[in-house]
Amino acid sequence: EVQLVESGGGLVQAGGSLRLSCAASGLTFDEYSIGWFRQAPGREREGVSCIRGTNGETYNADSMKGRFAISGVSAENTVYLQMNNLKPEDTAVYYCAAVRRLLRPAALCRNPTSFVAVWGQGTQVTVSS
Repeated sequence: EVQLVESGGGLVQAGGSLRLSCAASGLTFDEYSIGWFRQAPGREREGVSCIRGTNGETYNADSMKGRFAISGVSAENTVYLQMNNLKPEDTAVYYCAAVRRLLRPAALCRNPTSFVAVWGQGTQVTVSS
């Protein structure tokens, strides 16, 4: 069974940092495109950062550029999202998702419903002002 498990969320003050982890079982990340997505109450889900395989091309949404970075460790079958200079508007549930295709990461982040086969359960990130 393919499973993604997110961790690392929590409460942080504005300007702080968090690192989210997405650990995979039942699949090999090197064969997948992986993305981080988030959904705040009353808002649509949006793509945050995506990566092609664990060491390939990456994409960050405009509002995250310079603050967030996605990376992967193949040996750990884990993808990370480093989030710096967090803002209250970053408050959301963050989800990890994967598709067994090596896509351009921008395509995955912008149109996840067209591609994603596996979603994690999400981890809450709350940024206080």
